[in-house]
This record gives sequence, structure tokens and C-alpha cells, in this order.
Amino acid sequence: MSILWMIIIGGIAGALARFLIPGDKHPGGIILTIVLGIVGAFVATFLGRAVGWYGPADGAGLIGAVVGSVIVLLIFGAITGRKRS
Repeated sequence: MSILWMIIIGGIAGALARFLIPGDKHPGGIILTIVLGIVGAFVATFLGRAVGWYGPADGAGLIGAVVGSVIVLLIFGAITGRKRS
């Protein structure tokens, strides 16, 4: 998977992950959401390759990227000290 495709999927995954995580106000705006989604897509790809789900040229799909984005958003929320509702 190319880096550009992973960025596009990560941006979409970040927006979907933001809707899936409960809470009234999340830190940051749309740019931070997209960046965290991209990081989530990279995390999902790395973890998928580490456990053998993806080959060396494969990357996480949309579902894997959303799961990675949710994980990254939860970690980011825990680090910044924001409470989830």
C-alpha cells in the first residue's frame, strides 16, 4: 500500500473513530483528528504486519485503520487528561 493511500484511508478512519468514541468534547479539531487517524492507520499496518495478517506490501484496510485510530485516540485522550463521557 502506498503512503498516499494510507494517508487517505487514515483521514477517513480518523473521522469515523471520532464518531465511535463517546465524549462531548474531544481535544483538537479536524486537523488533529485526521493526523491521529493517519497515525492509527500506520499503527494498524505495523501491528498487522507484526502478527502476520498483512504481507510486506500490504497495509491495513479501512476497518483496521479505524481500529488503530480508536486505539490512538483513546491513548491520546488518556495522555491529555480528557475525560470520556
